[in-house]
Amino acid sequence: MADPGCLAEAEAAGTCPALVLGLNPTLGWRERLRARLAGTGASLWFVAGLGLLYALRIPLRLCENLAAGTSSLISGLIFIFEWWYFHKHGTSFIEQVSVSHLRPLMGGTEHSISEPGSPSRNRENETSRQNLSECKVWRNPLNLFRGAEYRRYTWVTGKEPLTYYDMNLSAQDHQTFFTCDTDFLRPSDTVMQKAWRERNPPARIKAAYQALELNNNCATAYVLLAEEEATTIVDAERLFKQALKAGETIYRQSQQCQHQSPQHEAQLRRDTNVLVYIKRRLAMCARKLGRIREAVKVMRDLMKEFPPLTVLNIHENLLESLLELQAYADVQAVLAKYDDISLPKSAAICYTAALLKTRTVSDKFSPETASKRGLSTAEINAVEAIHRAVEFNPHVPKYLLEMKSLILPPEHILKRGDSEAIAYAFSHLQHWKRIEGALNLLQCTWEGTFRMIPHPLEKGHLFYPYPSCTETADRELLPPFHHVSVYPKKELPLFIHFTAGFCSSTAVIAVLTHQLPEIMGILLKLIWAEGAYS
Repeated sequence: MADPGCLAEAEAAGTCPALVLGLNPTLGWRERLRARLAGTGASLWFVAGLGLLYALRIPLRLCENLAAGTSSLISGLIFIFEWWYFHKHGTSFIEQVSVSHLRPLMGGTEHSISEPGSPSRNRENETSRQNLSECKVWRNPLNLFRGAEYRRYTWVTGKEPLTYYDMNLSAQDHQTFFTCDTDFLRPSDTVMQKAWRERNPPARIKAAYQALELNNNCATAYVLLAEEEATTIVDAERLFKQALKAGETIYRQSQQCQHQSPQHEAQLRRDTNVLVYIKRRLAMCARKLGRIREAVKVMRDLMKEFPPLTVLNIHENLLESLLELQAYADVQAVLAKYDDISLPKSAAICYTAALLKTRTVSDKFSPETASKRGLSTAEINAVEAIHRAVEFNPHVPKYLLEMKSLILPPEHILKRGDSEAIAYAFSHLQHWKRIEGALNLLQCTWEGTFRMIPHPLEKGHLFYPYPSCTETADRELLPPFHHVSVYPKKELPLFIHFTAGFCSSTAVIAVLTHQLPEIMGILLKLIWAEGAYS
């Protein structure tokens, strides 16, 4: 958590002041201005352009030049559209049209038609599977509460912190976790099955109350109310405790009937998911309300009782709570189990490992001293751990060093992407600040990672090449008022530079020819004569 005191029910906004405003008070005036202008949208620039044209209509004689400069005007509009399209989508529109539509007309389709078992088709399938795995989104282990935190942010700022795509993914998760084929046997579960599919929050809440009227022990109805109707963490915890009581009763009944039929086995899996979800959210409520040891105990019990559910990444919740307790030996023990080469990595795993190694040397680290005497073995280990973490997710340091303003994390994240960096920094920034000199060592060393991987999209150092799809996926997950971090930085293609020069020179020549026809005629004759003479 960015600050337990800021996220508890005592605060009116549901988050720290800097996060409510979407700006970091330590940023300079240029960064703050850029962040504010980023949220104004394209309308401001459109109005400014119209105003500029109106102001210059007389000096430039636009009405008279419109007919003469039609080609220049069209060229300029094409260039402006190309520039806008590249900044929005990261690719050239003309280049994309050329590759997608013109090349097939010129005979480029011969490789697209292949036999089902041919090597080319196999390579295409392998590439598509790799791209699909790279762009897979994960449930944020530390996602906030919609009613108690996200909605309160909206009340204060007027901004929606969650995108439709993110909320749609959550709806799919809820249907997977909380529904099964036997829901028709219980009327309350049938109502809740429809509730999870509702897009409108008031309709979902109304359906939850209808389910409770049919069955006062409907655990999923209490879950929905705790997530979306409760406006404080205390209210959410109260509803989750009611859900726990109902969920444990249903879970015991399902255990007794699990061997009767495959449908009963599916029902047990569903009831297990519900029970684990409730206990986890209760642990998160305890963490937010300052009862950290209680939260740690619940998380440890969950990991022992339900080890197959490691996909939920409960260990990341445990890592954050142990860091808050400053129980670094216990953190190291958790890392020893989950920071394994055979297990999927995350920013929480990599950066927590770097933080532990940084902690041993950061209080005495000095760049000047290190440049004179060299790095010690412990300092080398710390720097290598930082480089490893930065290679996995290069977006995190800017948030930890407060070079980029934080926003509320989304409900889903893309590993190695900007969304994961926001989720990690939002919860772990305070742990880096607590260790003296940790951020200083990070600031001095993190950019050195990029010298080791000059072409991150082609080849990595310790991990696979950086996926090229993160920007597109993060734009779907993160709200429009956030400036998405892009890695590696895209350079304008040569075609756009050529288009800019060509359009600009054409426009200048057209204006000069219309304004100064005699001088341009003499200049043209001189150029023509010089060419003929040579």
